Amino acid sequence: MDRIVMILGAAGNFGSKIVSNLVKANTRLVLAGRTKNSLELLESNIKALYPSAIIEIAVFDITKEIVDQLTRLKPFIVINTCGPFQNVDYFVATACINFGIYYIDLADSRRYVGGFHNALNNITIKNNCLAVTGASTVPCLSSAVLEHYKEEFGSIDSLIFGITPGQKTERGIATVAAILSYLGKPFAPYPGSKITYGWQNLYLQDYPVIGKRWMANCEVPDLDLLPQYYGLKYIKFSAGMENTILHFCIFFLSWLVRLGVIKNLANYAKPLLKLSFLFDYFGTADGGMHMIIHGRDKDNNLKTLKWFIIAKNGDGPHIPTIPAIILTKKLLQRKLNIKGAIPCINLITLEEYLNELKEYNIKVYKNEI
Repeated sequence: MDRIVMILGAAGNFGSKIVSNLVKANTRLVLAGRTKNSLELLESNIKALYPSAIIEIAVFDITKEIVDQLTRLKPFIVINTCGPFQNVDYFVATACINFGIYYIDLADSRRYVGGFHNALNNITIKNNCLAVTGASTVPCLSSAVLEHYKEEFGSIDSLIFGITPGQKTERGIATVAAILSYLGKPFAPYPGSKITYGWQNLYLQDYPVIGKRWMANCEVPDLDLLPQYYGLKYIKFSAGMENTILHFCIFFLSWLVRLGVIKNLANYAKPLLKLSFLFDYFGTADGGMHMIIHGRDKDNNLKTLKWFIIAKNGDGPHIPTIPAIILTKKLLQRKLNIKGAIPCINLITLEEYLNELKEYNIKVYKNEI
């Protein structure tokens, strides 16, 4: 029997892109989600482009029926795109691991990704499988860039990096809810940090092609993971909206949370997502990511490397889907023999990542000082 890949949240923004890519690789897929109509529409669109695609639909609530569906469908790999992960436990991952099913998720929650190994590694090894969390832009792409260029440095001391989507770029409720979950709230300490609050400490970042964007504090797993792997003494991650007015509106909301006027902004995710679309007329579908790496070269001279990836025409949302796609292909081809529960660091090279993005309007820019 062909090995089955089940995609949880298949009709979502990221899930649908993973589906489209894996179909082209002749992968047998189960498209899972709670809404039958959206899954049937996705299936219809895929079949119109790829008539020979082997697709099955599974409509269920993962919080209640995941064990029954794993028993029935017996997937080889499960890809979980059902964010936000900020306030969930490891129930879905545990269910997969208990069946010996390979598990991949796109989590970007600092708490969730940070606790994944300690919570699940023993049972994952016991069940002879692999569970990977954080298979997304951060920490996968960010760590791949550091890994690729680390040999040019004698030491890497600090990293300032961030992401800015285009205003017209596709976005879903999970992404908005994830950001709102830490807006105006203090972050746990990390290397080089003082007291840090979500969506504060604004600064302007200059990007190739797309120009300057306002940035603000965001909480990601990298704040803990990258200093552990690369010995960073200072790290700062930010995100920013293309539209300045929208960016400062979010900044204002962060102060309402910080001052205790609003307790939980995540409750307002749906109306705020709708409100954000009103600004689309004033923006583009172009976004980017920057990584500014400071350290010393082999001769102990100061060295700075600036690395950018720029996505145009709405192709940016493909970037966070790439790790799950590559890992799935490697597992299906028996090219990944690691066991255990681990974050998505050093599992994919920068060359592999960028090669998977070649068909999109995405380019890399680099300069050194």
